[in-house]
Parts: sequence; C-alpha cells; structure tokens
Amino acid sequence: MTVLDLPQAFLDKCKSVTAKRPRTVIDHILTYGYITTEELQEKYGYNHPPRAARDVREQGIPLETFWVTGSDGRKIGAYRFGDPTTTKYSRISGRTAFAKALKAELIRLHGNRCAIYLEEFDPRDLQIDHRIPFEVAGDSLANKDDPKTYMLLCGSANRAKSWSCEHCANWQELKDSEICQKCYWAFPEDYDHVAMRQVRRADLMWIGAEIEVYDRLKKRTMELQKDIPEFIKEIIEKHV
Repeated sequence: MTVLDLPQAFLDKCKSVTAKRPRTVIDHILTYGYITTEELQEKYGYNHPPRAARDVREQGIPLETFWVTGSDGRKIGAYRFGDPTTTKYSRISGRTAFAKALKAELIRLHGNRCAIYLEEFDPRDLQIDHRIPFEVAGDSLANKDDPKTYMLLCGSANRAKSWSCEHCANWQELKDSEICQKCYWAFPEDYDHVAMRQVRRADLMWIGAEIEVYDRLKKRTMELQKDIPEFIKEIIEKHV
C-alpha cells in the first residue's frame, strides 16, 4: 500500500502524532513504505525496535510485521502500515500522557510494586501500563482515568509483556478484550492463559541480599548439571 492509497483521515492521524519516536517511525514508513528493525537500531538508535513499533500502535495506528533480508543476508523484522480501517478514530487520539495523580493512586492501592515480579521498586522505575493493551481496547472516555484499568510494571516486566502481547493472536487479529481479561499479563493474580497459551508461570527476581541466595542456587544447579527453573520446580514439588 502506497501513500496515495491511504485514506486522508488516516494520513491526518499520522501527521497529528507529535511524540518523537512514533513520529520517526511513521515518517519513515510514509517515505519508504516500511521500516526494518535494522534501520530502527542503526539509523535511529532505537535498541528495542518492538517498543518503537508499539509506540506507533499506541497512537491507534495499525502496523503489521513481516520479514525482509538484512544487510548481512539474514532475515530481519520490518514494519509497515496495517489496514487503515482498523484505526481507532472513535477512540481518544493515541495514548495520552498519564497524570501523576494516576500513578500516585496506583501506588496507594498496590504499593510501589511491580505487578508481575511483585517486588518493590523506586517509584521512578515503575511504569504505568494498560492492563488490556491499548491496541486491543484503546482508551475509552469512560475508563481512561480508572486505576483498575492500569497496572504498575518495572521496565523488564513491561518489555516482557510487550513481546508476549505483540506475538499473541488476540493482539494481531482478534482484538477481543474479554480474552485479555483472563490473561496473565493483564491480571497475573487471576488468569486462565498466557497470551492464549495454556501455561502457568511465576516470575521470580532476587534483589539485594537475596542475590547471595541466587548465587548459591546457581552454583548448586551447575553441580547437578540442571537448569535453575528445573531445579526450582523439583524443590517446589517436594514441598507442596
């Protein structure tokens, strides 16, 4: 699809984006038709290409991922505009900046903890994230300030959630909010699936003085020639 094929309303929405990172991606695609992960990293200095693509999708602008050949001959990811008819014109224009009051309320309700790792972090290191991805549900006027629709995540958990969601069929095709309602990444305290896969998970993090325990655990698994997850599961099975 060329720029000439895009509806004017879609082009106007693209031009309305002012945030630097998504605007960079949009302008490149408007000029060249697509942008590769290699270009995002080497030309624009974005070391996490999926995050840059997500920034565009959070503006309500659909992107689709496909494969091209990189400069070294290997297959690499690339992004181009998706179906313009899926653009959320009826939603709030893009993902709005979160108010400080919203973050303060989330910390009051849940503490300064990451919802995935359940560990405490400096509030500055916690990011507000939609429980149900913006790309699936958008932002409605009714829930945009409702703390129940958001969660606090550390950077690592947010990146992990982004990768998993972006590879989920519900994100890519179905766009069904009810599926997300029972997903680990939206409600880790009560879920039926992880990105539509029947698995269960527990994300563990060792912080501060706990690192010594992790080091001993790692040493023991090396002696037993086992992986850490395998060994932890064995310990749990013996005590549950």
